[in-house]
Amino acid sequence: MPFIEGELVFPDRVAHGRIGWTGEQLGAPELGHLAPSGDGPLLRWDGFIAPGFLDIHVHGGDGADFMDGTAEAFRTVCKAHARHGTTRLLATSTVATAEQIDRFLELCDSLLNEPTGGARVEGAHFYGPYFAPAAKGCHPGEGLGDPEHLKPERFLKHRCVRTATVAPELPGSAEFLRECRRRGIVGCLGHSHATFTQVREAVEHGAAHVDHLFCAMSDRARLRLSQTYPMRGGLFEATLALDALTTEVIADDRHLADELLYLAYKVKGPDRLALVTDSMRAMDMPDGEYWFGKEGKGEAIRKADGVGLTLDGKGLASAVQGLDVGLRAMKRASGAPLHEVVRMLTLTPARIAGLSDRFGSLEAGKAADLVLLDRQLQVRGVVVGGEWVITP
Repeated sequence: MPFIEGELVFPDRVAHGRIGWTGEQLGAPELGHLAPSGDGPLLRWDGFIAPGFLDIHVHGGDGADFMDGTAEAFRTVCKAHARHGTTRLLATSTVATAEQIDRFLELCDSLLNEPTGGARVEGAHFYGPYFAPAAKGCHPGEGLGDPEHLKPERFLKHRCVRTATVAPELPGSAEFLRECRRRGIVGCLGHSHATFTQVREAVEHGAAHVDHLFCAMSDRARLRLSQTYPMRGGLFEATLALDALTTEVIADDRHLADELLYLAYKVKGPDRLALVTDSMRAMDMPDGEYWFGKEGKGEAIRKADGVGLTLDGKGLASAVQGLDVGLRAMKRASGAPLHEVVRMLTLTPARIAGLSDRFGSLEAGKAADLVLLDRQLQVRGVVVGGEWVITP
């Protein structure tokens, strides 16, 4: 059994100790400054040992997008995100034709928990085509529809689907959310201009999570454009107010200023707030033009200044950073203790996705997924399923 000794990051504290693993499972952590046990090789690490990061909203990286529809594209994305500490992820679709989504879900089914040389796919985030057209953001317009007319059963039947997004103001959204609940899928709200009342009703139908807080969503100011008085709350205000809803932020040092990251942390707390990348294929690639979604079939965007932009440079268009950037950004912005920030990258997203029985914390029997961080919180080593994919 190999062991690593250093500052172990638990959900509630950081403590010196060591942890080992057998096969793909962690052993019980041991605390304190311990003598070598003789049971296996010991690596003494002058830094932090965290559980592997789990990204529940990610589209691509290193030139590939999950919507490209090939196993090689999946492996490329997974290897890229492992360099940034991600060990498990939910492959996330884009708005696309039904046939392209079918191919994406078939690949997710076939690659569940399979070694990739990097992070492993633990499921799919079925994301689109059920977006409000006015809130589609950088997603392609072709393929947009609503659950009442573009029936979702063909997509939700796939065993890989763990989370699924709908704009709650669309016709058929209530039945979509009820169907998700029947199938054990987490119902998400996003790309929506819904009112607070519509969001509250969606929660009653089973909605539990909201995609990328602050982005592509209604708020008081937007809704005032259609009704002068009384002013109403939208998806933004409902997300902050309703304890039944978890949410996520893109902490890439570009989408949100520090005060917005702090607000999200302050109101939702580390048990209801996850950090995600929302990264597309331009992550770890040079500046230039790229396709968001399937190569040649999605939406053309531009990478510049560390973020994805619309071609005219006036709008945000996905992200291009890894979860390690989110770790450092949220630590700086929130002032939270390290264990709470790491929890937003590990145990909290695992709970949101229904995966916390196997991932998200340094506990005996959970997956042997580890991230070695130096004192500046840079990723220096990564273990996935008991195998080194990034060697310190």
